[in-house]
Amino acid sequence: MKIKLFGIAREIVGSAELILPLDPPPKNVKDFKRWLCESYPEFSELRSLAIAVDHEYADDDVILPPNAEIALIPPVSGG
Repeated sequence: MKIKLFGIAREIVGSAELILPLDPPPKNVKDFKRWLCESYPEFSELRSLAIAVDHEYADDDVILPPNAEIALIPPVSGG
């Protein structure tokens, strides 16, 4: 699974993309978030973090297909 990172997510990981190293990969978004916070504890400090799966925002119960493209979309500030 390929993971695209934006904003603070990119800063936390130190890269614009990340390849999920797990075999087997997480089954759903909730399991993915758990792995993410265990691997990069800074994510657990964010107030919110949207997850998109194949270009659509996804809730925790969304199943992750084997070749899914995941995007981490952190909170943004604007004015």
